[in-house]
Amino acid sequence: MISEPRTITDRALARTDVEDLARAATPAALVRCELEEVDLSGLDLNGWRFESCNFKRTKFVGAKLESTQWTAGRGGFADFSGAVLREAAFRSVDVNNSNFRGANLGSASFVCCKLTGANLSETRFLDIHFEETLLAGAALPKFSFRKARLKRLDFNQADLRQCDFRDAVFEHCSLRDANLFGARFEGADLRGADLGGVRLMDAKYFKGAVISRAQASGLLAELGLVVQ
Repeated sequence: MISEPRTITDRALARTDVEDLARAATPAALVRCELEEVDLSGLDLNGWRFESCNFKRTKFVGAKLESTQWTAGRGGFADFSGAVLREAAFRSVDVNNSNFRGANLGSASFVCCKLTGANLSETRFLDIHFEETLLAGAALPKFSFRKARLKRLDFNQADLRQCDFRDAVFEHCSLRDANLFGARFEGADLRGADLGGVRLMDAKYFKGAVISRAQASGLLAELGLVVQ
């Protein structure tokens, strides 16, 4: 029989409190707990649940966070660098300006989240899933979105250098003013994407992609050509 997680509600927790909870045989569920600026680096928190928690500027550097669940929390500037987040699920969480550099995000998911300014460079990301998520100004160089169906993702001013969007389908997404240096879009359906701010030097990256007539006209206008 699988034991139910122990639920801790409405508490301010220090590292020593979390260490005590982590010694138990079953994972914990933290509800509306305060973890702001606590250093939880290196701890084994696999399977834990974080519901409506405050983990702003909390350090999870190198922590084991596999199969964790994060719901409706606030984690601006949290540091997940080097953490293991395989199969972690984030939903309706604000993790703006967070640091995931070098983390393992295999099969992780971010749904209805705010990742504005987040650093996701050098991560391991096989089968990562984003949906209805704000990624404005985020760093995602070399990410592969190949054959993905991208729904309501805002990449405004994001770092998308050398990303692979081949055969991807964009639905209500924005690529406005993103850094697209070296990105690949062959076979991608961009008819559901905002392509505003595309520069002349970026146009070549859209070779082989599908766009609408209205988008084509808009791109030509962005490049300084008069469409009549």
